[in-house]
Amino acid sequence: MLSRKQHLEAVKQKASAGYEWDLIVIGGGATGLGSAVDAASRGLSVLLLEANDFAKGTSSRATKLAHGGVRYLAQGNFSLVREALEERGRLLVNAPNLVKPLAFVIPVRNWFQKMFYWVGLKMYDLLAGKLSVGPTRTLNRQEVIHAVPTIRQDSLGGGVRYFDAQFDDARLAVALMKTVFKLGGVALNYLPVVGFEKASGKITGVKVRDAFTAHEMSLKAKAVINATGVWVDDLRQLDNPAAKPMLSPSQGVHVVVDQHFYPAQDALLVPKTSDGRVLFVVPWLGKTLIGTTDTPRQDSPFEPDALPGEVDFVLTTAGQYLAKAPTRADVRSVFVGLRPLVKQGGAGDTKSISREHTIATADSGLVTITGGKWTTYRSMAEEVVDLVCQQLGVRNKPSRTRMLRLEDDLPNRKPEAHLHPGLQLTQAEISQAVLEEMAMTIEDVLARRSRALFLDSTAAVDCLFAVRATLQDELGWSDAELDRQEAAFRALAAQYAA
Repeated sequence: MLSRKQHLEAVKQKASAGYEWDLIVIGGGATGLGSAVDAASRGLSVLLLEANDFAKGTSSRATKLAHGGVRYLAQGNFSLVREALEERGRLLVNAPNLVKPLAFVIPVRNWFQKMFYWVGLKMYDLLAGKLSVGPTRTLNRQEVIHAVPTIRQDSLGGGVRYFDAQFDDARLAVALMKTVFKLGGVALNYLPVVGFEKASGKITGVKVRDAFTAHEMSLKAKAVINATGVWVDDLRQLDNPAAKPMLSPSQGVHVVVDQHFYPAQDALLVPKTSDGRVLFVVPWLGKTLIGTTDTPRQDSPFEPDALPGEVDFVLTTAGQYLAKAPTRADVRSVFVGLRPLVKQGGAGDTKSISREHTIATADSGLVTITGGKWTTYRSMAEEVVDLVCQQLGVRNKPSRTRMLRLEDDLPNRKPEAHLHPGLQLTQAEISQAVLEEMAMTIEDVLARRSRALFLDSTAAVDCLFAVRATLQDELGWSDAELDRQEAAFRALAAQYAA
């Protein structure tokens, strides 16, 4: 795969020659990358533009679960659950190196609770059909303790075990980016859209500005998809200042602690917290991931903070189920993701707002897709590209992504010393991130190509000098540019350590 610089130069040459892309996709998260893969799989010429780094926003801050949505099953939304379970099965087949089956234990107090969850989760199995990951079964008290040794045993009456899947969200985004290139498309990070080109009120292209050089250029396209997640309204209003917001974002906080608090292979599901959500305690990359919350927000910052009380809520709730409750002093990292929830009649409670996606076409022709979740990214992408093909009059070019194996190679884990005792990061992984995966900054390497920042924010800071040296050697960044990146990363790491 060529470098970002080489791909950018090729795009500049095409722009100078008046080249017109079939499709430009704006947004390098799950939905945008999925849409670009889908379009490229049909033979369309596609260019994806990301303002920051791939999966910089919500798509790197999920609970790392590919799931049908047990909570949606309780709400009676069987069609959404069935679709998500089908897509979960496709992820396991299409990205087997990054998506793995994971068992979940639901602790119960009595026989009635055990039967209640068993019946519901048996329905979950039935909805999955041939793509079921594993059978649901009841557990007695000793079986729960064996599966989850650190569980609180007072009032424990047994449990239910069911199966879903786990993945690394940012690594899956990188796999999708690589797949775009494999299929003949182009995906560029740090190339924000700053305006639209129009003729007779219809969008004919976009104006972009390189985040590093400030160079601007115009790119022509027959169709443009807005897949910018929680920021779709910003782009819609760039197209039409009178466009009314369609999102009601909320945020979810995740806390990472050491593995000894939860040395289990199965995950733990708390089916109902005090605020009506579910809480997961999940083994992840040698650490324990606990989350999440659901708090409405009126703004959509790129780096949202945990709001007062959210971290304490997560820790307190986990402590009700773990024999040794983690405290704030035990927290290795805190990360916050924003959910692009679609407004429904002005509902104020974000737990009641649909996670299903929405597609809308503006008078200008701008196609916006938003909502949904990581698990259903592929079906969302297929639907929106179907619409674009219909609008363009493109026939006989069906999606090929249902059975498309993604470029899901894992980071290069050569037998060399780790850069920090608390992380598995090696120098080879840093070099791979920069040379093969379009990592352009210290944050790109330590937050998304590796997950160091998310696993242990303090340890990640200790590794930044190795990353800085590699970036200077391979990309030729100046000392001033690297000083800027280092200062920004240190500030971000301090925020994650909160």
